[in-house]
Amino acid sequence: MKETGRQQPDRAVLLQGTLDMLVLRALSCSARHGYDIARWIEESSADALEVEEGSLYPALHRMERKGWISAEWGQSAANRRAKFYKLTRAGRAQLTVEIREWELLVRAISQVLHSPATE
Repeated sequence: MKETGRQQPDRAVLLQGTLDMLVLRALSCSARHGYDIARWIEESSADALEVEEGSLYPALHRMERKGWISAEWGQSAANRRAKFYKLTRAGRAQLTVEIREWELLVRAISQVLHSPATE
């Protein structure tokens, strides 16, 4: 997870609104702390996606306020105190909605990109 800096040329830029979906997906199997969420997204995308700390923590706080995730303090694998985030029932429902909307958007964009050019 990068704290700040410029985007590397071989990494994709996260579209606005996709971070919530990716975080919810990261939490769909187990509770994770912030660094682990970012690392999971990066590893799952073969390092094509980079999650910056300045985006991740505000997103986590926003999703906690919406009731999509809950948080509690615990010990990380490195034996440090860390806040662990867990998907709630409302968060699981939201993930389903976001995946459906994302798949519709991807299909629509693909249709536009592959439609014949006309003048």
